[in-house]
Amino acid sequence: MQEDFHYYATYCAAYLAGYTHEESLDIAYSAQFVDLCSRTLLAKIKAPLNAATTQLQLELMDARTDQVGLQDITRIWSAFHFLPRDLKAEKPGCCKRYLDKYRLICGPNGELVAKTVEYAKGKPLQSVGIAMHVLADTWAHSNFAGTPSLVINNTNYVFYELFPDGDGYREKQITFVHKASSPDDLDNSIYTNSLYQANENSIMNLGHGRAGHLPDYSFARYKYLPAWGEYSELTKDNPRDYVKAFTQMIYAMKFIRGEYDLFETETYDMQAIEPYRERIRSIIEKRQIIANDDWKAFGEELSGQTIEEHIIDKYFDEYTKSAKNEKDHTFLGRFIRGAIGHKGMVIGEIQKTGNKIAGKAK
Repeated sequence: MQEDFHYYATYCAAYLAGYTHEESLDIAYSAQFVDLCSRTLLAKIKAPLNAATTQLQLELMDARTDQVGLQDITRIWSAFHFLPRDLKAEKPGCCKRYLDKYRLICGPNGELVAKTVEYAKGKPLQSVGIAMHVLADTWAHSNFAGTPSLVINNTNYVFYELFPDGDGYREKQITFVHKASSPDDLDNSIYTNSLYQANENSIMNLGHGRAGHLPDYSFARYKYLPAWGEYSELTKDNPRDYVKAFTQMIYAMKFIRGEYDLFETETYDMQAIEPYRERIRSIIEKRQIIANDDWKAFGEELSGQTIEEHIIDKYFDEYTKSAKNEKDHTFLGRFIRGAIGHKGMVIGEIQKTGNKIAGKAK
């Protein structure tokens, strides 16, 4: 997902869940900051590097792809962007090395989603934002894995975008190109993706890079033939899934606030959006590169307050100018502690299954 959902839509979900305007802004800032908190940024503010929740392209280009390097990559991307759906999944006839990767395929409503939401309860709002980022991405990034793998993450020419047409859908073959300097051409279904690399562990085969930003667009419907699924046709309906992501965030945050004693997967607060169902649907299904303006306008109508833009360095001075023993009590200090804790929880769960692909939490 992009800033439109991680920041503005998360604000809307938080407000509908009962948080104040100021609390909703803090949650939304933290959710979006997950996509920005790289080691480069942490080094700049002299913060612990093991709090990184993402990697810049330049960092990835320099990343090692031996066992140690792959473990480092997987710790970040599986924990924060491609949360595994089923760490105990079975796939007959395959070796353990492949099974370990197969078990990292992302998807919604797995045990780790519940553990992620439960982990955030009783913690600062920064941890709530982190959890909402992770939860939302299980819907957008479903069927891809947060570890480099050609077998799991590759795409080919058998990839079609689906357009509503009467009672069904009209298909249009997608063209993937590697032209990062040009925006995606939505009118002609031309999307920029990562370069094809036959090496199973190439960084180009991380996550949904081979499918470009297509999974991040709320309007997108598509189908393709993933190798991990024995080349059976798989259809992804983002408009449907993004509504579920939004309403599951509302439900999750109500749980975190104490409205419910238990968090249950496959539960969505559709009642909370009933007065706004058509408005939300129109935002999600609108074909546009990014929906910041539409989600922002909706959020401001909900709260009657102005939603400021996400400013990456908003809390840098507070952190850098604080005494060493006070840093944990700053906004970024609470985010950093939350990120390290969440990452440790996820990697610990992966380790429990005997899967060493993510190494140890650091």
